[in-house]
Amino acid sequence: MKAIPLLLAAWFCAAAPLRAAAPAAPGPDAPVFVIPIHGQIEGALLYVIRRGLAEAGRQGAAAVVFAMDTPGGTLNAASDIVRSIQAAQTPAYTFVEKDAFSAGAIIALATKGIYMAPGSVIGDALPILATPIGGVQEMPEGLEEKAVSAVAALVRSAAQNAGHDPALAEKMVRRELEYKIGDEVLSPAGRLLTLTAAEAARPGPDGKPLLSAGTAADLAAVLAQLDLAGHPRIELHITPAEKLARLIAAAAPVLMILGLLGIYVEIKTPGFGLPGILGAACLALFFWGHHVAGLAGLEDLLLFVAGIALILVEIFLIPGFGFAGFFGIGLVLVALVGAMVRIAPPGGGFAWPTWPDLEWPILKTGLALVGTGAGALLLGRFLPRSRLFGRLTLTAATAAAEGYVAGPDTAALVGRTGVALSSLRPSGTARFGHERLDVVAGGEFIEAGASVEVVEAHGLRIVVRKTRGTSA
Repeated sequence: MKAIPLLLAAWFCAAAPLRAAAPAAPGPDAPVFVIPIHGQIEGALLYVIRRGLAEAGRQGAAAVVFAMDTPGGTLNAASDIVRSIQAAQTPAYTFVEKDAFSAGAIIALATKGIYMAPGSVIGDALPILATPIGGVQEMPEGLEEKAVSAVAALVRSAAQNAGHDPALAEKMVRRELEYKIGDEVLSPAGRLLTLTAAEAARPGPDGKPLLSAGTAADLAAVLAQLDLAGHPRIELHITPAEKLARLIAAAAPVLMILGLLGIYVEIKTPGFGLPGILGAACLALFFWGHHVAGLAGLEDLLLFVAGIALILVEIFLIPGFGFAGFFGIGLVLVALVGAMVRIAPPGGGFAWPTWPDLEWPILKTGLALVGTGAGALLLGRFLPRSRLFGRLTLTAATAAAEGYVAGPDTAALVGRTGVALSSLRPSGTARFGHERLDVVAGGEFIEAGASVEVVEAHGLRIVVRKTRGTSA
């Protein structure tokens, strides 16, 4: 029995080198995947890059090359993209076509080699505080140091894992540092590091290129320098739906404002008309776009519909405003925030969102709520005075003093007598002199031909009773 553990240990020791062996080199037919990173870097682009990396892994690609021209983007998206690159089995490279600033520089530092086109630039990864509508605002000193420290750690880690100089990477984030080669100060303190293609290709402290593995005129030249010129090239095309999803993700607060305003106006007006249709369309576009972007699932849409249903039940079926209404509002808010939160980790499975994941969705939802409230106030104040609203509503009052009446004045008929022309059960017709009038019997059946007398007359309602004698 003692020999069994020894045999197992020997088997594991023998198998360990096999498990640690490097994967076989790709064959000459292994494709090269080209993934574009153009424009703003945000959560929707993360979905596209993951799709490309996953497909490259399934096809046993020889390499992935990111064709980059970007002014930057959100730190959360850049961080997730870096982790996705590090988790991928396919080696990744970057070709800077024009600009690789901020989040773009961080992503490039996570790849094994950076190639740059003549005249291109890379660097300046200092984090900034941007508003949900695209503006930039100054960060408090404590918050700025916290953000800078986190980004500096991220770029150092990305550079170290990919074999780049971590000190150079950190200089792109911290302006107070100094970066020099020997006695030459390449970037003095007080200025962020930004490198041109020529500067990035110059020898560094160790004699190797400072950052760029080579200057290339185009992608074909990059593949030639990587000895991959003969491999088939597969360019990942961003589908029209994905392009639209990226626009929708950027315009999320506007769509939420329009959607919520449309529902508000529809609740305040009878029937179901244009505001409700437009509001529903904007919200459907919001959820569809984030679903295509890989952020929103069907559960977010179901939560939103359930929340709206509870709010409508509270307004129209339950007196007052209580549990159902507040619970419905809570479901709506959770659905809107959840549609913009990515909760799937790079390796699949499930992970609870952290505060960095929730921060921007909560800010965007808060902005949408403030915008909806302001819009509701403006509509309530100015819409009734608008020409369009005047065409749809009656603004003039009809008063009796101005000659408007709801019906004819029949008070003079009280006391007159006539003959019932039909049986009054209780309504029918009677003749008073030469007039035929619609009348109502006052609580008794009156046969045709009987003599009747008017006892009440209110407009078109004339009440009669049976009398004795001849007709008038």
